[in-house]
Parts: sequence; C-alpha cells; structure tokens
Amino acid sequence: MADDVPLVRVFVPPLLTCLIRGERVKGSPLTRDEVLAIRDSASSMLLSLPVAQDVEEKRGHPDIDSAYVWEHWIEYRAQRAADRKGD
Repeated sequence: MADDVPLVRVFVPPLLTCLIRGERVKGSPLTRDEVLAIRDSASSMLLSLPVAQDVEEKRGHPDIDSAYVWEHWIEYRAQRAADRKGD
C-alpha cells in the first residue's frame, strides 16, 4: 500500500450499533463517560480511505465520528426521539 494513502479507523461493528446496544443493555440513557468507555473499548481497524468508504457505502449509512462521539450520540438520540413523535 502506498505511504500517502490515508488510513481511517472503522469500527466493527459500527460504533453506533455498539452505543445502541449499550443503552438497551443498561435500560436507560448512557452518560458521557459510558459513551466514551464504549468507544474506547470497541473493536476497530485501520483501513485505507477508499476501502473505508466502500464499507460505509455497503452499510448504507455513515457511522458516528469517534472524535465527536458524545455530541453525535446526543444528536442521534434527539433525532430518534423526534422520529418517534412523528409516528
């Protein structure tokens, strides 16, 4: 692999899936510390950017950005709550 190909961290399973599972197991909303602990202990691998983009495309949705995991998790939960109110 060429040295100039950027590598990105890809969570397997997706970080979003890990957080959803963590909240279901807990039975209540995750705290910031719990979200960070799940991120820090989640399995991941480094992939070249093109391969990571293929993985995301096949998955059908982007994962949560691990650098902003708490902020993106809060946004996801708010959107999920809004979607449920619309049902």
